[in-house]
Amino acid sequence: MSLRLSTVILPVRPWREGGRDQWVRAERLGFHTAYTYDHLSWRTFREGPWFGALPTLTAAATATERLRLGTLVTSPNFRHPVTLAKELISLDDISGGRVTLGIGAGGDGFDATALGQVAWTPRERADRFAEFVPLLDRLLTEGAVTQQGTFYSAVEARTIPGCVQEPRLPFAVAGNGPRGLKLAARYGQAWVTTGDPKVFENGTPEDSLEAIRGQLAKLDKACAEIGRDAAQMEKILLTGFTPERNTMLESVDAFVDFAGRHRELGFTEIAIHAPIPDSDFAADETVFEKIATEGLAQLG
Repeated sequence: MSLRLSTVILPVRPWREGGRDQWVRAERLGFHTAYTYDHLSWRTFREGPWFGALPTLTAAATATERLRLGTLVTSPNFRHPVTLAKELISLDDISGGRVTLGIGAGGDGFDATALGQVAWTPRERADRFAEFVPLLDRLLTEGAVTQQGTFYSAVEARTIPGCVQEPRLPFAVAGNGPRGLKLAARYGQAWVTTGDPKVFENGTPEDSLEAIRGQLAKLDKACAEIGRDAAQMEKILLTGFTPERNTMLESVDAFVDFAGRHRELGFTEIAIHAPIPDSDFAADETVFEKIATEGLAQLG
């Protein structure tokens, strides 16, 4: 599989004050997909503007024509499969079948308690995720679903007419633990990783590559257990969380070196963040645009 380049546009700019322009630019620059985070608020951006992912993607769908759109990632933290399925079907319709759902188990950040609940333990997040994904799969592929679960249920839930993309819009499943990898193997058209958080702060690029190589080996095993060839599965690297986070967008050459090493591991898509001044995602806009237009060509 050839390597594709995508971007992540955090929903921090009002639509009429530069928000729309970012999505239009992403299409003009030739990115494969433009993703956004699906959170209620996130880390250092908590005290500033932060807009809803699915309304933002709906607006982006009307402002673009070819660009694929998606979340990296949606989680059960504040979502229910029934209502999420209805919104995704609507978004897939409005976009003309250009939606990818990045989906993960969620974490213990601000979303974990925003609805007044006690933050779930890692085990409960895994339990919920294991129930959430199969039910969402059914809702997006069947016209009417009834299912009684421990955490999520549906009673004659109607999702007609279904997705534009058949049999449903693609899932890009994030998960590095045994249960998450099994879900990715069974339900994912793609698998997503940010690398290994254990080497994020103090590890070397070589440490990160070795850790990701281990993740990929576990994905291969999870796929083999159900008779699936992992080589036929898309593999997405969400950048910004590896030891190279502060250097990979400094120049086209730095990006090409980074992308080349990860392509050799088997990644088919790399997602880079659109620059946000005075944040962890600050970067030179000119270099960012050159990476978008020249990076893959230089990679060869």
